[in-house]
Amino acid sequence: MCYGTELTSNAVLEWCGDAKVEWHYTTPGKPTQNAFVERFNGRMRDELLNETLFTSLAHAREKITAWADDYNTDRPHSSLGYATPAAFAADLKKQGAAALRIAGGYATQPLASPAQPRNNDAEALIATG
Repeated sequence: MCYGTELTSNAVLEWCGDAKVEWHYTTPGKPTQNAFVERFNGRMRDELLNETLFTSLAHAREKITAWADDYNTDRPHSSLGYATPAAFAADLKKQGAAALRIAGGYATQPLASPAQPRNNDAEALIATG
């Protein structure tokens, strides 16, 4: 999900079409539709990005990898019953896909309308413009 077409590349939309994946935008003014990502981004910003001066791309990759590993494997999350994301995912994998439906782990209906693939073809621009 993203907040608008300025963050969507034609390559992603083309891949979605080829893979038969529906692309959905977050409804403007409804960041709660993307609350898990918003919370993760805020936590990463507060705990890592605002606190670290990266000296190189390799250094950034090292620090981000270490932070993500800690976040996913060592740190319990209250929203997961104080399990780590890795332990929670392993438990769900054991239980199978039915556990996702029971736990409410995904939306049964799309939250927004699918995005329409863009066509950058010059003829299409002339025809519609």
